[in-house]
Amino acid sequence: MHLSTLLSLALAISPFVAARGNLGYALGARKSDKNCKTTTDYEADFDALNKEGGMGETKRVRSYAIVDDHYPDNQCQVASAILPAAKAKGFQVILGLSADTQTKFESENQTLFSVLTSEYASTVYALTVGSESLYREVDACELLPRIHEVRTIFGNIVKRVGTVDSWNKFQDGTADPIITGNCEDKDPVPGVNFLLVNAFGYWQGQNINNATATYLDDLQQAIGHIQDLVGLNTVEIMNGETGWPGDGGSPYLAAEPSNENEETFFKTGVCTALALGVDVFYFEAFDEAWKPVSKSDTGVENDERHWGAFYDNRTPKFSLDCPTSA
Repeated sequence: MHLSTLLSLALAISPFVAARGNLGYALGARKSDKNCKTTTDYEADFDALNKEGGMGETKRVRSYAIVDDHYPDNQCQVASAILPAAKAKGFQVILGLSADTQTKFESENQTLFSVLTSEYASTVYALTVGSESLYREVDACELLPRIHEVRTIFGNIVKRVGTVDSWNKFQDGTADPIITGNCEDKDPVPGVNFLLVNAFGYWQGQNINNATATYLDDLQQAIGHIQDLVGLNTVEIMNGETGWPGDGGSPYLAAEPSNENEETFFKTGVCTALALGVDVFYFEAFDEAWKPVSKSDTGVENDERHWGAFYDNRTPKFSLDCPTSA
């Protein structure tokens, strides 16, 4: 690994941290049979993560939508199911609102309004509006007012509101209006105070031996650009997703899926980021056998059922404790 990458990332995140970063997990809304998780299912998820997930005293997960509508005839009420479980088990949740279209955003907002009360003020750590929306070519100045609306409505309960996107959308300036709150020909609004940056050595097509250096360098570029715009202490930044698929996943360029490679990336990439003080959400907690195998425009299959640190029966694939030297 390049020493310059480690030093640059350490300098970028150092104003925010005084200790090791916190490990969290991305958590799906469905069971292997496609049915929606209940509060009892989420409680079992939290028990497994608490016991063998390698988490410290701070225990956080993140979700992707207030209502999961992958199957329109079997929609999952995520927020209303996960929040009681998290509160009971001492977990915090970063709740995601889907916001790629105005119609979906309004529906998510309305549902959240009926669920999120002051009872969960200490359970909901942050709200994120959109998930890689900029990556899917939603305009930043279309997304910004949605973020501002959520912050206005729920800011008395949840202090951190922002978005999550791919590292390059922060690095290349695409997300600048969201970070600063400034859009051309519109009145300025407060910029976000919370951002999740997704970064994968895997989706950069890297061999496992190069994956950690690529992952850390991508994080550094994104964090560095954000701080160049708004300073060091304006926005709380976390790694929103990183991971590696295990046995049964689909290869991508030089990146090969296997349990061995997944463990290698976790022990080198994730554990190094944590040691540098970065809060990391591993994608994902559990394998999701319900996910259909998709195909790219060129006909290449993409199997995303095997990205879990745990199998879908909540058994870990490997020890999720970081080496003490990491």
